[in-house]
Amino acid sequence: MGKVIASITTSVDGYVTGPDDGPGRGLGRGGERLHHWVMGGPWTYEGGHGFAVHGPDREFYDGLVATVAAGVVGRGMYDAAGAWGGTNPFPGPLFVLTHRTADQPAAETGFRFVADLDEAFARATEAAGGGDVSVGGGADVIRQALAAGRVDELAISTAPVVLGAGKRLFDGFDRDVDLEVVEVHSSPYATHVRYRVVR
Repeated sequence: MGKVIASITTSVDGYVTGPDDGPGRGLGRGGERLHHWVMGGPWTYEGGHGFAVHGPDREFYDGLVATVAAGVVGRGMYDAAGAWGGTNPFPGPLFVLTHRTADQPAAETGFRFVADLDEAFARATEAAGGGDVSVGGGADVIRQALAAGRVDELAISTAPVVLGAGKRLFDGFDRDVDLEVVEVHSSPYATHVRYRVVR
């Protein structure tokens, strides 16, 4: 059976988005700096961007997704990302946790809407067929998964920026969790740490 790996990028002060995140500005005002490592350098919402990860960032990313066969994200991330243009860009099917399942897109998009955290993980685990299941944003979905004891590994990429406002990764989280450092990668754009969640 595979692992459940939660991954997300934060600022040094713990924000996963800047303020006013949403469709067309998925990482909020100033939040695009969080993903310089993904885009291979500075980018803007207006100027367009592409996936150009390289160097130590690529080494981290490739290792992270090498065994992933399905994923779970929240509806907020799905909407803020503009449904990734209508096609799931990640390995395997992506299960979107949402209370609004009636607008389920066509199966060929690679997205599956589910209303319950347990159902999302059960279906993702089955779809992964022994591979790993990734848990992406938003922060709330990662907090729920951690609180439920479902996460085996937590990967946090910390961008060298202080946002001062937005959405925090661990806002309101009150569970005591021990972590063990598994590996670290660092570049000018981020420090990536993979932690094993100690039960």
